[in-house]
Amino acid sequence: MVEIAVMGYGVVGSGVVEVLTNHTENIAKRAKEEIRIKYILDLREFPDSPFAEKFTKSFEDIVNDPEVRVVVEVMGGLHPAFEYTKRCLEAGKSVVTSNKELVAAKGAELLALAQKENVNFLFEASVGGGIPIIRPISQCLAANDVIGIAGILNGTTNFILTKMIRDQMGFEDALALAQKLGYAERNPAADIEGHDACRKICILASLAFGKHVYPEQVHTEGITDITLADVEYADSWGGVIKLIGQVKMQENGQVQIIVCPMFLSRASQLANVDDVFNGILVRGDSTGDVVFYGKGAGKLPSASAVVADVIDCVKHFKARKYLFWEDGTPDYVQDYRLDVVEMYVRAKAEDGNGLKKVEEVFGKVTPLARKHAEPGEFAFVTQAMQEKEIDQKLEQLEVSGIEIVNRIRIGDF
Repeated sequence: MVEIAVMGYGVVGSGVVEVLTNHTENIAKRAKEEIRIKYILDLREFPDSPFAEKFTKSFEDIVNDPEVRVVVEVMGGLHPAFEYTKRCLEAGKSVVTSNKELVAAKGAELLALAQKENVNFLFEASVGGGIPIIRPISQCLAANDVIGIAGILNGTTNFILTKMIRDQMGFEDALALAQKLGYAERNPAADIEGHDACRKICILASLAFGKHVYPEQVHTEGITDITLADVEYADSWGGVIKLIGQVKMQENGQVQIIVCPMFLSRASQLANVDDVFNGILVRGDSTGDVVFYGKGAGKLPSASAVVADVIDCVKHFKARKYLFWEDGTPDYVQDYRLDVVEMYVRAKAEDGNGLKKVEEVFGKVTPLARKHAEPGEFAFVTQAMQEKEIDQKLEQLEVSGIEIVNRIRIGDF
């Protein structure tokens, strides 16, 4: 029998306890050991819970108990999750987490500590919830050189954009509906400003390319500036708008990484990933494009991924799983403005000569149209060039009296 502890009894934590309790026999067969929950750490009281006798408010009970060999960290946030995880690893206990903020900020340090102590630090549920992605990249696609990864990594923003696209619902109304249905928090900033997707693409980039990328190194934009006008222009262009986390390796050994809304062609495999679903495209030199699809969050999908990692830990007490990346460096991430992109631009010109001025500055562009455009409004897509060059040309247009209302990158996958 293997004793474990669960730190945190929120949505995912309670799901982990539920899965372990309801599938005891099957899990024991797969792990070759019976797995028993000894402690559940939470500051709240649960007197009516069938697991009431397992609750503790003291982390010391867990870290100082030699019988506890695997600890599940599902508290969320960086502190005290980092300190607790570090102490568990130092005490010779393997740790499983769903905490993307922890892995994105401290992954390299915790993986190095796990290697030193010959234990495991696993985090399948930190990206994509119940979608298998960490294990496939580290094992199934190990024979490939990963060229790039692009993904719809946040279900809340994808739901909002889907409502805007399908139902012509304004951003604020779509956000309110997401909150009403429980897809968005009361404070939705982490989702709608792109921070959640940023943490996830950092984890995937670190895993795929072997060097830690920190969230503060990633240019991150959310969806708060997207309007129905942009949705209509995307439709006339032949696509949809999605919030994308993207990373690609450069020939010089640096990575290009960004989180931002993008126009995706309807031919893209990610264009039809709708509602709260996530889609992650991994481009390998041997496999080509492989897409992972499913619900990216939720109680039982995330709990399922956590329990799978617990089973992995139990099966690898004597043979540590190889999951590792090095610490990052300040110069590892290339300036996003050096990337070559096409850009959608929505603008206003009171004199009606907007497109003429645009072509004087940009050369040939692709004009876009929509019904019921406002007076003076126009939109276009640039040719591919470095983003810093696009910025310079847009500044020239503003000097000439054109108002740049919005701009969105064009995805090429």
